[in-house]
Amino acid sequence: MSMMKIGDIGVQGDVILAPMDGISDHPFRSLAKEFGSAISYAEFINAREVLSNIKLIQKKVVFDRSERPVAFQVYDDDPLNILEAALRLMQYKPDILDVNLGCSVKAVANRGAGAGLLKQPDDIRRTFELLTTNLDVPITAKIRLGWDEDTLNYLEIARIIEGSGGKAIAMHGRTRMQTYSHPARWEAIKEVKQAIKIPVIGNGDIRSVADIDRMIGETGCDAVMIGRAAVGNPWILRRQEKSVVSRAEVIKVTLEHLQKSVDFYGELNGVRKFRKFLKRYLEGLDIEPYRMQDLLSEEDTDNLVRILHSLLNK
Repeated sequence: MSMMKIGDIGVQGDVILAPMDGISDHPFRSLAKEFGSAISYAEFINAREVLSNIKLIQKKVVFDRSERPVAFQVYDDDPLNILEAALRLMQYKPDILDVNLGCSVKAVANRGAGAGLLKQPDDIRRTFELLTTNLDVPITAKIRLGWDEDTLNYLEIARIIEGSGGKAIAMHGRTRMQTYSHPARWEAIKEVKQAIKIPVIGNGDIRSVADIDRMIGETGCDAVMIGRAAVGNPWILRRQEKSVVSRAEVIKVTLEHLQKSVDFYGELNGVRKFRKFLKRYLEGLDIEPYRMQDLLSEEDTDNLVRILHSLLNK
């Protein structure tokens, strides 16, 4: 198993579950860790919520010891807000603090946070100088190519991050304006890897095991980060195609994830929050539309478990 170092944190493995809001919660992260995710990135955290009422993000910062190394990802448009939020988050003892410079959601990017901060290189430099001076954990970032085709400043941003003490960069091969609608440019990941000495994690268009190895081979990146393709398919994190996984194994893991969700959120919320995963787990199992509708509308855990067990005999 490959090993990279993020600051003084040893990371075993080269496949990582991406931080996704509403997706990479504690139940899914803990499952992903069992399947081989090398770092547990929590859902991204709004610095303003930390500063106004830290109880708002309590569920996002829960993790088990077995998940380590754990990274908390923070976003805001103000370097001082990011610093103050990060200092308060240290009470939960993450291993890594990550700055989100890649979120393309309008509510985040249009106020100058997430990918919006890519338009302000000086603020990024200031953010990393503050964080690396005042925190004892490694500071990293997730970035995009730039805001749009006219502002492809990823090499400038990567060098600023490294020069300001950043210890790793996750690179998504699209601009903010492209969101997820264009092919990711892996050649840009290669450029970043060749331009800096700290670890580079490649992200974008990883849909299969072959894609993992191809990205590493083509870009030289130290690890790959997988987002949407891992939802309902944690097997990809251990380099196994879901197409070769038995029906029984799919149902078994679905039930395990469901139980984790119910244990963490309570029965009703746990079942409801699990629906977005449930549909993806069952893709490809030839479930009749009426049965799928029953599954996605069921709110009782026992009934849902019973229906899932019935699918084993199909």
